Amino acid sequence: MRYVTFEHAGRIRPGRVTGDAVEPLLGCPTLLDFIALDATARASVLHEAALPLAAVRLLAPVRPHKNVFCVGRNYLGHAEEIAKARGIELKLPPVPTFFTKAPTSIADPGQTLHLDGGLSSQYDWEAELAVVIGKRCKNVSAADALDVVFGYTCLNDVTARDLQALHQQWFKGKSLDEACPIGPWIVTADELPDPGALEVSLRLNGEVKQHAPTSQLIFNVPTIIASLSRGMTLEAGDVIATGTPDGVGFARTPPEFLRDGDTLEVEIRGIGVLRNGVAISAAAAAP
Repeated sequence: MRYVTFEHAGRIRPGRVTGDAVEPLLGCPTLLDFIALDATARASVLHEAALPLAAVRLLAPVRPHKNVFCVGRNYLGHAEEIAKARGIELKLPPVPTFFTKAPTSIADPGQTLHLDGGLSSQYDWEAELAVVIGKRCKNVSAADALDVVFGYTCLNDVTARDLQALHQQWFKGKSLDEACPIGPWIVTADELPDPGALEVSLRLNGEVKQHAPTSQLIFNVPTIIASLSRGMTLEAGDVIATGTPDGVGFARTPPEFLRDGDTLEVEIRGIGVLRNGVAISAAAAAP
């Protein structure tokens, strides 16, 4: 199934997509509330009469109460291109490298991302498979990890590379407002039983910039969940971005960065397409 958060007639509601229609969920104010139910309770949730999907505006499916969890350098090709671009030796991490994006960075599918040209001149793209946790859990084994997954969605880890370098860590350059579009919906885990058999790609103005199978993840989804949950509670609706393939802008020769008017499309086979326009304000003139 595909689950969404949508706006219609001034109301924001959760819903289930069937074909070209969306059925509003009754009794659940948000999709987070629905995800937090156990499987039996979810199955008993009633639906209202369907609305045409074309008549609603899709929003980010979930806005978790905490930061979005992310994994850095989790495709071999991406780790290699980073090392080459920075002129350093390639050293793969022994465990997943975690960082986070602030929840205020979350943006909607179809939304134009308004980025401040005076703050950064190096906005970059990162297409990622995102995991949505389906139940409160802690110390989950890799063998049981997929049992705590509600579903999967597309995510674009938009990054201000110059801010990332300036602050000498990842949080600031990755947490700017509208720098984390998610969507267009969550596909439930039963429809994607093997998250290692998907394909992630990114198109910039129709040109493919990134493309790789998730089988190339250095740390697969079960390993990520097991590592992250060790000694730390995960909650229903938490989002984990699993890393990006090679092909990011800063590692290209010459480097490429987003420009005003660009269109970004993250596509994951079996999930769908997350599309966003880009609007970058002009940099302020030097005094």
